[in-house]
Amino acid sequence: MRKKKLNVAMIGSGFIGKVHSNAFRQVGHFFDVPYELNLKVLCARDREKLTTAAMQWGWEETVTDWRAVVARQDVDVIDIAVPNSLHAPIAIAACEAGKIVWCEKPLAATLEDAERMALAARNTPNLVWFNYRRIPAVAFAKQLLSEGRCGEIFHYRALYLNQSGNNPKKTNTWRYRRGEAGMGAAGDLLSHVMDLAIYLNGPIQELSAMMHTFAPGRDVDDATLLLAQFANGSVGTFEATRYGVGCPNRNDFEINGSKGMLRFRLDEMNQLEYFDATHDPAMQGPQSLTVTGPNHPYWENFWKPGHILGYEHPFIATVGDFLQSLTRNEPFHANFDDALAVQRVLDATARSASSRAWAQLSQ
Repeated sequence: MRKKKLNVAMIGSGFIGKVHSNAFRQVGHFFDVPYELNLKVLCARDREKLTTAAMQWGWEETVTDWRAVVARQDVDVIDIAVPNSLHAPIAIAACEAGKIVWCEKPLAATLEDAERMALAARNTPNLVWFNYRRIPAVAFAKQLLSEGRCGEIFHYRALYLNQSGNNPKKTNTWRYRRGEAGMGAAGDLLSHVMDLAIYLNGPIQELSAMMHTFAPGRDVDDATLLLAQFANGSVGTFEATRYGVGCPNRNDFEINGSKGMLRFRLDEMNQLEYFDATHDPAMQGPQSLTVTGPNHPYWENFWKPGHILGYEHPFIATVGDFLQSLTRNEPFHANFDDALAVQRVLDATARSASSRAWAQLSQ
């Protein structure tokens, strides 16, 4: 059967643009979807980098004005991969133009902008690139929690450690400027951690946070730490830093419940550690599960059991799941509303750190 073509325009041509481009190229090889993604237009400000990226990934056209892209009648999807401060104007304009909208995280630079984006997207198919949800081991952890394998949850602890702040060559980008990023480590790293926490353990009711900047004169946080109370009665601890020297990209979580424990490390993304506290005490011990099938999430989409996946596969799965949701006319997650919930946590984090007091989450 002939597939319907969706013309994609991506705004942004940096590292994450490369990741998205690969997902667009690969999704049809792994997912049975009735759509063919056509890489129609690539848009960015740096003409030289734009031309190089377009040639590498086979984008048909290049332009430097995102407004012209959004207005085009031959574009179906707008993919936003630019600094956070540009998310809101591009996304809102794209929604008003009737486009499908995909947006990088965090949803916006401010809570106000995130709320405007979520409102604008109410009748628009949309996604936010919280790609870690679709790591098979993380999706399997969600399945085990839904089945009650861990019982009543007591603790959720997570961290995201990155060492980029300690490298002067990487600290002159937009991610280190409040006017373009909105936040530092909190928006860049904590947003991922919080999306997983809400996805796996439910909403957060209140929190107490501290934010710290190591570099003199910098106007965003280099590290953020917080305590949290979840709606389900469990408590959480979180850490996100760009000064986690020795950790290029460490993203971990651990969940402790009355019946068991789950532990995940991105460094070993095909593994999920599980402890079953209901076993005979003499037989209790953590199991390291290789989550590549059989009967694991996405095992029929990618390689045969035992053949590990990489960083790019959750992005491919994100696009595949979205296109299948679009076919069924069903909501996709994570969407703008899900990302708004994360933005509210980020806003409460900043309020708590500023006031040095517990902050309630706005709903």
